[in-house]
Amino acid sequence: MKTTTSERLKQLMHERGLKQTDILRLAEPHFKSAGTKLNKNDLSQYVSGKVTPGQFKLSLLSLALDVPEVWLMGYDVPKTRLSEESFGIMPITVKNIPLLGEISCGEPVFASEDRQSYVAAGVNVKADFCLKAKGDSMINARIYDGDIVFIEKCDVVENGTVAAVIIGDDALLKRVFFYPEQGKLLLVAENTKYPPLVYMGDELNEVKILGRAIAFQSDVR
Repeated sequence: MKTTTSERLKQLMHERGLKQTDILRLAEPHFKSAGTKLNKNDLSQYVSGKVTPGQFKLSLLSLALDVPEVWLMGYDVPKTRLSEESFGIMPITVKNIPLLGEISCGEPVFASEDRQSYVAAGVNVKADFCLKAKGDSMINARIYDGDIVFIEKCDVVENGTVAAVIIGDDALLKRVFFYPEQGKLLLVAENTKYPPLVYMGDELNEVKILGRAIAFQSDVR
């Protein structure tokens, strides 16, 4: 019989003599290494059952409390964690990548270079920074509003590459096509309702390529 995460948290607190402050202390290094945090109010709502933790925070809580994630979700499974080696797999290693702000997938929007936070990603993602996508002009490239787009710094990209581009103080995510013989740059959306943006002549001096998009992180939709 399936129970709830709230009941499982209360069970652990009773069995181990834990207070919510103890759980916060155990969870802090795991949440910190993942570039996020668990505050007192969040945990209180999880324990009370008013809020159910999302999958990411649930996974971090299971590590902090040394119980299987599915057990913490309330399923009838053993409470003892099995090592990755027992399944013949290796643990996933993550690193924190700076999140610089938002980048528009439609009209230009300012992208702050203040490092507001970090996003955890696999070490195989060779990105220098990431940006949060805003708008719907890249939906045919499977990049949606709110997705995290990982960027590898470079000044020049091949034609057809999805890239982060700065125009003055505005940042865009578009496919880039540059035709030097014509002195023309096209920034093309992946949504037919948005026409290409065309820059020619002296207008090219206003455009700077930040880097190419190499990966994105999306919520389940």
